[in-house]
Amino acid sequence: MSASDQLDGPFKKRFIALGDSFTEGVADIDPSSPNGVRGWADRVAGQLISNDSSWGYANLAVRGKKLQQVLDEQLDPAIGLGPTLVTVYAGGNDILRPTVNIDALMERYRWGVEKLLASGARVVLFTGFDSGQAPLFKATRGRTAIYNEHVRKIAADFDLDLVDFWHMREFQDWRYWDEDRMHLGIAGHMMMAKEVLKVLGEKDEIEDPEVDDAPLASLPERLISELTWTKDYLYPWVRRRVTRTSSGDDMSPKYPQLTSRVW
Repeated sequence: MSASDQLDGPFKKRFIALGDSFTEGVADIDPSSPNGVRGWADRVAGQLISNDSSWGYANLAVRGKKLQQVLDEQLDPAIGLGPTLVTVYAGGNDILRPTVNIDALMERYRWGVEKLLASGARVVLFTGFDSGQAPLFKATRGRTAIYNEHVRKIAADFDLDLVDFWHMREFQDWRYWDEDRMHLGIAGHMMMAKEVLKVLGEKDEIEDPEVDDAPLASLPERLISELTWTKDYLYPWVRRRVTRTSSGDDMSPKYPQLTSRVW
């Protein structure tokens, strides 16, 4: 029996998620899930499996990965699993580096998409978030806009599905984000899962996320909040950039093999 025959098993449909912290599910805290996080991709997989039990799911995304790392470490394993559906969101960590050649970056991105399409999979792409109001990342808004133009052109050239994160205006509401201001929070991951299911044309039974009313904070409280955020999140992030380390160093994918059990 060949490896591909073994993969078929009960999984007639196979959803493989590729990328970085966004797809791994960072900040959607769930101690029962691998790596301690759930995320929009797990939520989409759970809904797909609920809709049709022939779905299998693998999530190869690892936080902190740059585009070339995603291509080098995740592309061949994904193709080896015989995907019928692949989601790809990568390049955000490259955009945050001091220097980046977006055009060269997206040539590699296009090559990766073409390789996935050659496997016969349906490929879903994402634009990057509009960071114009983001305290840490607003300076990268122009880079992300150029990145998005490349993504849109690739999606148009190959008639691919596109999740347009840039134009999802609800995410300008910071209550959908984690307190680190870098990752979607639980409500944000729920909202993203619903958007992906909509793009896929799949039935969506995920509850609409609820967010608390934004508290009215005094000036001293806001100052304390900013100092706490700087100490707990900004400083560690800058330190990793300076030391050339990643939050994903020594971490493994959550679901490296196909499964129908998504906790």
